[in-house]
Parts: sequence; C-alpha cells; structure tokens
Amino acid sequence: MQEIVMPINNQGMALLCLLVPLLPLAGFIINGLGNRSIAKGLVSFIGSGTVLASFLITVYLFLDFTSNGSRAYTVDFYDWISVGTMQIGFSFLIDQLTLLMMLMVTGIGFLIHLYSAGYMSHDENFGKFFAFINLFMFSMLLLVMGSNYVMMFVGWEGVGLCSYLLIGFWNKNTNYNNAAKKAFVMNRIGDLGFLLAIFLIFITFGSVSFPQVFSEAAQYTGGIDSGVMIAITLLLFVGAMGKSAQIPLFTWLPDAMAGPTPVSALIHAATMVTAGIYMVLRSNVLYALAPTTMEIIAIVGVATALVAATIGLAQNDIKKVLAYSTVSQLGYMFLALGVMAFTSSIFHVLTHAFFKALLFLAAGSVIHAMSNEQDIRHMGGLRKYLPITFVTFLIGTLAISGIPPFAGFFSKDELLAHVWVHSKLLWGLGVLVSFMTSFYMFRLLFLTFFGTFRGTEAQKSHLHESPMSMTLPLIVLAILSTVGGFLGIPPIFGENMHVLQNYLAPIYQFASVANPAAVEPMHLDHSTEWLLMGISVAVALVAAGIAYVTYVSKNTVPAPEGTKLSPLHNLVYNKYYIDEIYDTVVVKPVMWMSATFHRVVDLLVVDGIVNGLGKLVTHFSRTLRHVQSGAIGFYLMVMVLSIVLIIFLNFFIG
Repeated sequence: MQEIVMPINNQGMALLCLLVPLLPLAGFIINGLGNRSIAKGLVSFIGSGTVLASFLITVYLFLDFTSNGSRAYTVDFYDWISVGTMQIGFSFLIDQLTLLMMLMVTGIGFLIHLYSAGYMSHDENFGKFFAFINLFMFSMLLLVMGSNYVMMFVGWEGVGLCSYLLIGFWNKNTNYNNAAKKAFVMNRIGDLGFLLAIFLIFITFGSVSFPQVFSEAAQYTGGIDSGVMIAITLLLFVGAMGKSAQIPLFTWLPDAMAGPTPVSALIHAATMVTAGIYMVLRSNVLYALAPTTMEIIAIVGVATALVAATIGLAQNDIKKVLAYSTVSQLGYMFLALGVMAFTSSIFHVLTHAFFKALLFLAAGSVIHAMSNEQDIRHMGGLRKYLPITFVTFLIGTLAISGIPPFAGFFSKDELLAHVWVHSKLLWGLGVLVSFMTSFYMFRLLFLTFFGTFRGTEAQKSHLHESPMSMTLPLIVLAILSTVGGFLGIPPIFGENMHVLQNYLAPIYQFASVANPAAVEPMHLDHSTEWLLMGISVAVALVAAGIAYVTYVSKNTVPAPEGTKLSPLHNLVYNKYYIDEIYDTVVVKPVMWMSATFHRVVDLLVVDGIVNGLGKLVTHFSRTLRHVQSGAIGFYLMVMVLSIVLIIFLNFFIG
C-alpha cells in the first residue's frame, strides 16, 4: 500500500509548524516569570497575542495545505528516543484532521483568552492565570500535532497537569483544591490504560509512529476482532474515558467548575475533553479492526449521554447545568464513534466547540454581573440588563438544542441518522437525550433571563452588561454557532455539499483497506431522512415549549435549598449519589487499607525492624564498652586467657 505521508524538507514551513505550539509556550514563560511585575495590559497582550499568532499561522498552514493538493506530511525535528529497535522522533504530522483541530484549538482558544482579559481583570494572580492557560494551549497543540503516540501522550499529560492547575487556581478554597485533585486522579486512571495501549501497539506493530502503525494495521493479518486489536482499542478507550469524561470516569468534569469560567470554557469546548474523541478518531484504522470495541463505545456513549442529561434536568448552578450538558454531548460524540460515524463525531466536536464555548462565556458574563452568584434560583429577568449576553445565550441554546438553522441541528441530525442505520434502540435513546437537552437548556435560559429578578437589591444595583473584551468573543461565537453547521449540509439539500466529509475523507484511507464496512457511506432515502430530521426538530421544540409553559407561563421556580424533594427528584438532584458510591466503594476502602498498612506494616514491621536493630546495637555497645575499662589487671587476665585458648586450639585442632 502506498504511503500517504511524506517528510517535508521546507525549512520555512517546518519553522512555522514549530512556532504554532512554541508561541503559547513563550507566553507561559514570560507571564509566569512576571506574574505580578508585568502590567495587566501587557500580560493580556502577550497571553492573547501569542495564541492569535498561532491561529494566524495555522490559517496560513491550512491554506498552503489545501492549495498544494492536501497531501499529508511530517515535520521531523530530531530523534528523540532511540533504544534498540524503538525509534521515536520529535515530529509533527500535518494532515486534514490535525489542521482542523489546530484551527479549533487556536481559534476558540484565542477568543477565550480575549474574554479572560476582562473576566479576570481584578484577580491578583492575573499573570499566573494567563501563564497557565498559555501552557494549556501549548499542551493541547502538542497533543494534536504529534506524529506518534508518545508525543500525543506527552501533550495528553500536559493538559492533565494544566487542568489540575487551573481547576484549583483559586487554591485558598479547599473545595476547589479537592476538585482539582479529583480531576487529576481520575485522569491518571484513564492514562494508565492509554500507556498500556502504547506498549501493546509497539509490541504488535514495532512502532508508535502514526504513519507506520496505521500502514501496518491496514495490512494486519490477525483478522477482524482479534484479541490483540480488541485489547489495544479498549485500552485506548479507557484513556479516552478519563480525558473525555465517560462512565465511569465522568464525575471529575462537573466538579471542574471550581475553576474560573474561562477555564471551564477552555476545558469543555476546545481542548481537554475533545482529546479523547481526537485520539479515537486518529486511531480509526485500529478501531475499524475491532467492531466489538466500537459496540462497547456506542453503549458507553449513549449511557453517559442519558445519565448526564437526567442529572442536568435538576441542577440549579448555571455552570453545573452546562457541565452535565458537556458530559452528555460527549456521550453523543462517542455514540457516533461507536457506530463508525467518524466524520459525524468530529463534526459535532466542532459545532459543540462553538456553542459550548459561547454558553460558558455567556454564563460567565451572567456570573460577572451577578457578583459571582451562580444559583439560577436567585436570577431572573436579566435580559433587560444584559441584552448582548441574553441574545448570544439564546443562540447557544438554540444551537445545542438542535433547532435549525443553527449549528447543532446539522451535526446532531447527521449523528442520529447514522445511529438510526446502526440500531433503532440506540437512536431512540439518542432522541430521548435530545429531548432532555432542549428542556434543561431552555429551563436554564428562562430561569436566568425571564420573569422577575429574584436576587438581592445589592446584586440588582450591580447588574450591567459585560465590557467589550467579554462581549466581543460572545458575538463571534454566536455567529459561528449560527453558520457553523453549514460545513455539513445533508445530502437531501444537494450531493457533495458536505464540506467536512469531503475534506476529511483521506484520513480514512487505511481504515477503508483494513475493513471497508467501517467507512461505508450512509445510505438513507430522502423520505426517511426528512422523517428523522422532522422528529429531531419536533422533539426539541416540544421540550422547549414544555419548559416555556413551566418556567415562564406558570412562573415556576425550583425549590430553595433545604426543601424536601420527592425521592426521584432527590435522586437526580444528588447525581444518583455516584460520588457517594465511589467514596464508599473506592475511597474509604483505600483510606482504610492505607491506615491499616501504616499501623501494621509501617509502624510494626518496618519501624519494628529498624528500631529493633537500633536498640540491639545500642545494647551491644553498652555491654561492649565495659571491655575498655582502663584496668591493667583486666587486660592481663584477658591476654592470659587468650594465650591459653590459642594453645588449646593449636594442640587439639592443629
């Protein structure tokens, strides 16, 4: 099979590729060193400017790539690890998927950096914050640009570290620190699976380089669903579970709301949580060889989407609702991957980046106006005080609910159509998730912006629209959330109008050879597609209507804290007590074992041996010191006895 990736010898292009991740790294170094000594204006200029420069370079690389035949290439810088047959280079892979992710990460990332300049302007560690989010950008770019699994893993660990630093950024709050530790630990569980998968990939294919591994996999003689391929893909998926918050490793993501709102937008929209989707999509040829794993991914994805959506119905923290929405939408993306709708999955990643970044930043604008209040029970009537925030939040809500012509409609409709072809049951569950998504998002919209203001007079006097540095990113993201879906126009509106599908087709070349059935185009007659589209839109509109009647017409407000709830409502409100179950089943037993090992192994065995030896030496020394008494008579007696002993031994033994 002909290799589709070629090395590049153009030093200018190689330098540009290197600058994309290095510019945010430079921002991290400068802002980190000058945390409080550099003026805030200069900090935000350096932090945002480096990401903007990376975005502009990425746009140039994209245009150059498309104008030169869209031929994938690698940029080799040096041999990084060379041990025996293992050759791992520090190199980048530039292809359609890489460039799409780079555009999303740097473009959305820049808007979030710009927003942060206004949102974090009063924070005493303004410079440190920008340093951390710059480092986040560097790590994510390294993850998506790396040409092998080891470089991907380095970036993977980098975003894990940055999430820990940013979730616990306000580290004087113990709860925030606990949330940061929870995210760090749960991601390490997933990372172990990813690391084991890398070892198994090297053992199986003799390399960890994407071009070599995928080329070998396309000609794999072990057959479809071999034990090795299932093991590799399942281990990779364990890594994706942690990073992209799937059952059972999803509880860290809602707690990640502890960080500043721009961090929430960065993690949930453009960087960390998309890493798992990207990794599975990048490894599409391996997954094409393991349909059993794909079925597991689909089941886990739809289960995650359902559980998170039900929890989102009962939450009253504006950011928690959006957090569980993210978990649910990630479940959608994995559902698409599971039914081998690879392009549909990345399409939803892209549109989700637009409207979820918009929703989080708009929520941050509300929190900013409400003097850090996040409980929607204490809001209401904000649309007349925050008109730009309201309109942009409305657009984000329409987009995530799948109402045309907004971006989420196109990606979700296409995703559900693929699921329909694969399994009618999974499709039905997906539609149910769509209904709940529309309901809880419009519930959030109506409780926040409609009705009468339910906060304090002090909060009411402080209400104001956010500054331009915060509203401008909202406007741009609202535009993207409106028009972004036209990248994937369905076939019923015209053949070959799906720009994204045509663009990404080359990255499935190896998968089409390994298992042609895995990348077969979806075949649906137009009447069925119209029907599915109509059901999807109708479900979203009905849910929005129910939310309107409940929270606007009837002016229903969620019960205040401490009110006795029905058993079912209480179960959902408390997130099915999953955290408590983990605490009982995992945390407490581990803590008990640790305490027991400390008492028995550490104190009794280890300390007993060490302290016992010390006491033995002390006792022996105290006894032996009497030999050195200084009495000449004693020395003469010892000398005589020694001579007698020598003679005796010499006579009887010698």
